[in-house]
Amino acid sequence: MKVSLINAYLEEAREILGERTDSEVKYDDAVAAHLGRGMDIKSAIEAANQEHPDGALRPEAGHWADLKARYDYIVEHEAILKKLGMNA
Repeated sequence: MKVSLINAYLEEAREILGERTDSEVKYDDAVAAHLGRGMDIKSAIEAANQEHPDGALRPEAGHWADLKARYDYIVEHEAILKKLGMNA
């Protein structure tokens, strides 16, 4: 795979994910891990909230679809990084 394509992908991923603190990354990783174990988005966020109460999300009813899309993206992004031999 061309390095330029990888770099373009990584730049786009940074734009999509935005700047995140270490605690936000840990929270996101927890949600992604729970999704990877087959939890639905609400259960995954509830579990992550218990693990990381300081960064807990309290989404309103209209936000679940957006959160699901974001965390599906994060799960896929982590899988791509793993295939490329990079750390998430």
